[in-house]
Amino acid sequence: MKALSDPGRVKIIKMLQHKTLCVCELQTALQLSQPTVSKHLKILENAGLVCSRKEGLWVNYSLSHGSSPYAATLLGSLKHWLNEETEIRELVKKLPDINREFIRRR
Repeated sequence: MKALSDPGRVKIIKMLQHKTLCVCELQTALQLSQPTVSKHLKILENAGLVCSRKEGLWVNYSLSHGSSPYAATLLGSLKHWLNEETEIRELVKKLPDINREFIRRR
């Protein structure tokens, strides 16, 4: 629960419900610095809510599945919460247009 006490981390979870993302994609969507996003991801990973997988140049983050019954219950409940919040809807709406290849070229 403490890992989800920050609104930025809740937003990360809500975005990861829709697709796997890298730090630069999350950074672009949230308009936060890379160190801030990385710190949030580390806290979520330590709590068993997020997992990472390195693929070439990218470290991809996704929701954890089955790391603990507590994390699974929390993620299952959160899937149905906050979907109607304006800020969450706007973030989710941005996701299809966020492309790591385009971000990298900037």
